[in-house]
Amino acid sequence: MAATAIEPTTLETGDAEPAGPAALPATGPGQRGMGTRVLVLNASYEPINVCTVRRAVVLLLKERAEVVERSEWALHSGNLTFPRPVVIRLISYVRIPRDAHSRKITRRAVFARDKFTCQYCGSARGSLTVDHVIPRSKGGSSAWDNIVTCCAPCNRRKGDRLPRHAGMHPRRAPRAPNPSVFVHVAVPRVPAVWQQYLVAA
Repeated sequence: MAATAIEPTTLETGDAEPAGPAALPATGPGQRGMGTRVLVLNASYEPINVCTVRRAVVLLLKERAEVVERSEWALHSGNLTFPRPVVIRLISYVRIPRDAHSRKITRRAVFARDKFTCQYCGSARGSLTVDHVIPRSKGGSSAWDNIVTCCAPCNRRKGDRLPRHAGMHPRRAPRAPNPSVFVHVAVPRVPAVWQQYLVAA
């Protein structure tokens, strides 16, 4: 089956969504804890996106995806009951362009890539900022390979100096992150049931 090139966010748009279970509320005392987002896996089980429950149900109804993990609670309408998806897998493999994620440089994405840890002192406490390893005033770019997570004290100490002048070098060489980082960016807290798929990635 031929692979299709698609931007990750395309899964949130596209065909009109039919009325019915896609618009139905989940029932049960645990519905609030499950959130309103669903992890989307490629046919290869690689995590590629996060979508709404509504969009996930549309993909399932159109047989473009299958349920991998479901909540114990369900979606109800009249005489129809539909499983509340938590993780779905696309039936057909979707080819993600190599640079699809490289353009999405945000503070939260940098923090997630660096595991919310200062890349100079290793601290995970206090206020975090981002630092240009090679300062922009010295010709440094605002690219993944020149931006790291930095705590406020380290940022002040390094200032506008080059790493060799400040005696401060990142613990890990910065680079473009694994696409799964953007799953962490898309939700305030990653559900435990998603973790196994993100670790595998």
